[in-house]
Amino acid sequence: MGVRRDIRRVPKKSTTDQNLTGVEMFSKIREVAVRLRGACRQDTGMVTSEYAMGIIAAVAFALVLYKVVNSGQIQAELQAIVKRALSARM
Repeated sequence: MGVRRDIRRVPKKSTTDQNLTGVEMFSKIREVAVRLRGACRQDTGMVTSEYAMGIIAAVAFALVLYKVVNSGQIQAELQAIVKRALSARM
């Protein structure tokens, strides 16, 4: 029979890790957080086709909004609101 090793045993901390000041510990934690954030980041932004689709959607929405605002009934309502606001007493 060979010597059995306990693989669950946690290695001992070095003396430098035990004697850290608050600032040193914060900087170590920050370094680890930056590395983890970089490793977890999967998408860095939109590609050109996504920008194109976004622009097309924005233009389509603007066109629909323009048509609605310039329709007869909506235009009359907006003019009535402006007239009431201008004729209001202060």
